[in-house]
Amino acid sequence: MTLVLDVQSLTKGFTMHHLNTQMAAFNDISFGLNAGEFLLLKGTNGAGKSTLLRTLYRSYLAQSGAVLFHSSHGVIDLMRAADVDITHLRRTEIGFVTQFLVARPRVSAQALVAEPLRQAGHSAEAALDEARSWLSAFGVKEELWRAYPTTFSGGEQQKVNLARALILPQKLLFLDEPTASLDVQARAALVARLAELKSQGTAMIGVFHHPDDVSHLIDRVIDLTPNAPNPEDREDVAY
Repeated sequence: MTLVLDVQSLTKGFTMHHLNTQMAAFNDISFGLNAGEFLLLKGTNGAGKSTLLRTLYRSYLAQSGAVLFHSSHGVIDLMRAADVDITHLRRTEIGFVTQFLVARPRVSAQALVAEPLRQAGHSAEAALDEARSWLSAFGVKEELWRAYPTTFSGGEQQKVNLARALILPQKLLFLDEPTASLDVQARAALVARLAELKSQGTAMIGVFHHPDDVSHLIDRVIDLTPNAPNPEDREDVAY
């Protein structure tokens, strides 16, 4: 097996300045993740699932611990890497899928989805063709492809968000409730794409509103509920 991520004793909390106190998110989390492995995070509300994803992605800084990413440039501790290196890795090797789209004004859906391919060196026309294919797969109507996602409903924005986030295969992918606002067709398209990426070696860590959708993809489960065993084998977990 090829190790992609090695998380060592990761701890994160938040300072509540108006209360003059600290609020713990998670404490002393350790696990490894191999290429092509799918890890599900579960736990009660407030257990720190999304916070852990954002910390691994380096949107949050941990208070202690290490996150060793085996990149194409060598092993990099994401907790201590320079911001410029984190930005480069996000464009080339690490993806993050959320349930929210932050769309730039006056940029069409197809242009937004094609952008990761253009940044990776694909021609403009090839990138647009691939973007249209994924917009169609996720159920975005053709008449909306040239429209601005800022005018779309939440569900339609999420489809654009998924198409953009998943159009370019990455070595490591974080998924934060990606199915929360999707219809049945889009959820099926998402699961099919995740299965394809998994078979190609993408390592994934996810939080899912409908975990049964991806049950056949899950290799292991980590339960962040306080006092829960951690980590757990998938076969021993009911989720």
